[in-house]
Formats: sequence, structure tokens, C-alpha cells
Amino acid sequence: MSASVLGLILAGGRARRMGGGDKPLLELGGRTLLARVAERLGDQCGAGLALSANGDPARFAGFPGPVLPDTVADQPGPLAGILAGLEHAAARGIEAVVSVSGDAPLLPEDLVARLMAVRPEVGIALAASGERRHYTIALWPAALRDNLQSYLGSGERRVGGFIARHPAEAASWPVEPLDPFLNINTPEDLAAAEAALAMSAPRSK
Repeated sequence: MSASVLGLILAGGRARRMGGGDKPLLELGGRTLLARVAERLGDQCGAGLALSANGDPARFAGFPGPVLPDTVADQPGPLAGILAGLEHAAARGIEAVVSVSGDAPLLPEDLVARLMAVRPEVGIALAASGERRHYTIALWPAALRDNLQSYLGSGERRVGGFIARHPAEAASWPVEPLDPFLNINTPEDLAAAEAALAMSAPRSK
């Protein structure tokens, strides 16, 4: 566990293909996706957790950390949530933020350690699986907050575009038997995650 890392869960997604609402509040195996993500990430982050979400924070009652609204106007996407996390971390002397998606309940238990191991100096460490890089599952130095604010202020929104402006390295995980960065976007994704949980559950003797 790294005391210098804040875990940031991005909860801006709407479950349009699942009937609407806050996607992280969907249930998987009797628990919300958010609770599962928080459990996976919280044990890895010594500086605790924060949640990036706009609107009434009361709907996330019970979350073990602050709910951070965007600090820039017009809800420009995940980078705004990451900026809010970096500003929150910097104000508390926390060195870095690891952001994750609020709909990825199978996160690896060594996510933070491996991102810390590959991070470049004043750069970004990304998670990858197979041939795919996951831009919103990454370690961001708090020192990049001014650069990110300027990038958003210029009208840019692309996460990959911001990452391309800085040194970046990736830590990769296998996709078999199941991608640990599976996003729950459809009922089929939810069924796949349910099956993965059933396979990983300890068998009674």
C-alpha cells in the first residue's frame, strides 16, 4: 500500500444500455459495482479514496471518502474528474492519484503497485490488457494539475490527447481467463462478471 497515492473512482457514466441511472450503483452479486471497486482499490491506496461525481452526493451515502464534483464548467468528461482528484490530492500533500472506472469491479489487487513501478518521472502510468490501453485507469502525479487545467481550458477533452503530451508507460495484465479491466456496459458484461465471481468464489468442502 502506498501512503502517497489517493484512489479516485470515476462515477460519471450513465447506464444507458442498462436502463439508465448511475452505473456504479448497479448491483453485481448482491453488492454495487461501486462497493466492489472501492474494496479492490481502497486496500491499495494509503491516502484513501475519493469519488468523482456531479449532482447530489447523497446518492453515494456510505462511500468511504469525499465526493468531488468537477471544478471546471460544462462537465467536459473524465479529465475534469481527474483534475478534481489532482487538486484534492495536492491540497493535502498527496503525491499522486490512481484513477479507475466506477464500472470495473474486477480490478487487479496489484494495480497500484505495478503502476507505481513503471511510472516515469513527472509522467503517467497506464494500465493495459491485451493490446488495449485503459486511459482512465492510470496513475497521475498531482504536479500535472496545472497542465491539465490549461489543457481543458483550451477546449480539449481527449484523455489520450493529454497523455500523449507527457512521458507515459504502461503496465499490462493478461485478458484470460477474464479481462481484469472489464467495464460493465451491457447485460452481457454483467453476466460475464457474475460468472467470473462464481468461478473465483471459494468452494465449500
